[in-house]
Amino acid sequence: MLLSSRQTEILAIAKEQGRVLVEELAQRFSVTPQTIRKDLNDLCDARVLNRIHGGAVLPAGKENVKYEARRSMAAAEKQAIGRAAAALIPDNASLFINIGTTTEAVGEALTDHRELMVITNNINVANRLRIFPSIEVVIAGGVVRGADGGIVGEAAVDFIRQFKVDFAVIGVSAIDQDGALLDFDFREVKVAQAIIANARHVILVSDSSKFERTAPVRIGHISQVHTFITDHCPIARLRTICQERDVRLIETAPVADRSGVVAD
Repeated sequence: MLLSSRQTEILAIAKEQGRVLVEELAQRFSVTPQTIRKDLNDLCDARVLNRIHGGAVLPAGKENVKYEARRSMAAAEKQAIGRAAAALIPDNASLFINIGTTTEAVGEALTDHRELMVITNNINVANRLRIFPSIEVVIAGGVVRGADGGIVGEAAVDFIRQFKVDFAVIGVSAIDQDGALLDFDFREVKVAQAIIANARHVILVSDSSKFERTAPVRIGHISQVHTFITDHCPIARLRTICQERDVRLIETAPVADRSGVVAD
């Protein structure tokens, strides 16, 4: 397929941000939504994008969206999720925080807590929390990824295994409808698995865009977490899994159904 200049730019935006929306593209290019829908249909027919309601996303692949772009995506939702997670963590607790923009939002929401021990492989979290005298920050050693400041590798795994903490706050790149938790970097996955194995209460934090994505490496299953915090969970199968596996589901922005009843 020969792409037009506008379609080429739409694809570049999708690669940068992970998704594109019809209304935003129509405003950006000063064309009608119908024109953009035709562009997206062409790109989806060529299998370079997949349609979602109101736009399109990158198809399943091996590359993650750039870190700075992820920070700006669903920023308000991540802040609300961060506050909800922080509310579950009492003062005088020990916890892991792993790599991710949503876990960084949790770290930001913990700044008024007292007497915390925070163990992290996320340089951004460590740098934010280190200035608070009531929070002790312990940072893992290992290979630092230049793209996002995450510390990965076997040294980080061995470091994490030295601890047994009260809470773990973990993020993922994608959540499959069968409950699989997925990521892109197998080195990061090994650290996340060690964090899950060495925490008494695991809190998964993820905004709803992760239901529209996929990634090639399996971290584990949602049944391995104790609490799942998202802005809203539109997938009935996942809601059922949480109920059956005794995973507490917290939605910071639940969506009302057609009868006006808000999903619990």
